[in-house]
Amino acid sequence: MEAKRYPAHVFWSDDDNGFIALAPDLPGCSAFGASRFEALSELDDVIEAWIAAARAAGNPIPEPSTLAAHARA
Repeated sequence: MEAKRYPAHVFWSDDDNGFIALAPDLPGCSAFGASRFEALSELDDVIEAWIAAARAAGNPIPEPSTLAAHARA
């Protein structure tokens, strides 16, 4: 599963009353969950769908970044 290779950021959203998980390497790729675990689990599915849609459209798929890349940002 490619989704597990991508870093994720998870945070609480007061506006949504739940957790938001983001895949910063994939623009617009995010998921919601009532718990951190649920948000991350949903994000795996969303990442797979994002990659499939990019492939189908012939768009480039960014490589997963590394911790070192995030430290420089």
